[in-house]
Amino acid sequence: MSNKGTKHYIITGLLSILPIALTYWIILKLFHFFSNPGAKIVAIIFKDDVPQYIPEFAGFTLTISFIYLTGLLISNVLGKQIYLWIEKILSRIPFVNTIYKTIKQITSHLSGPERQAFKKVVFIEYPRKEIWTIGMVTGESKNNNGDIFYHIFIPTTPNPTSGYLLYIPQKDTRQTNMSTE
Repeated sequence: MSNKGTKHYIITGLLSILPIALTYWIILKLFHFFSNPGAKIVAIIFKDDVPQYIPEFAGFTLTISFIYLTGLLISNVLGKQIYLWIEKILSRIPFVNTIYKTIKQITSHLSGPERQAFKKVVFIEYPRKEIWTIGMVTGESKNNNGDIFYHIFIPTTPNPTSGYLLYIPQKDTRQTNMSTE
């Protein structure tokens, strides 16, 4: 076997194994990261009476439950206010604010398109019948009869960042294949 062939096979093998190995390593680190806080609590409660994997699994479950409950709390008005208060404090601490803002930007980027202001583009008859206007759907709601209404932003000229917000029944809109970008 030539030196060139050996090098090729080593690089090919490394590039094949690396994603699998890194995925395994990251999952293992995440499991330990999320199980350690709860595992310590479980270990204190049960002392040395249980096998080692029980506190780790219970700790993982406790930590994930805590994360879920935090998300549930932050999803309501009072929890959101507490979260904003903590954010305000963190933004005033030198060095900590830089780290926090960086992590916040990364997590908001990873949270994806569900945080987009505009969900889709539709046509509506506006400002009168038989005149069609492009509008961006920002949300939707239902009335007491269960009819769906789109919240539609209509940009104005010359400044498209200003415009009108209209509530239009979904049945009175025409769907498009246009991107919100």
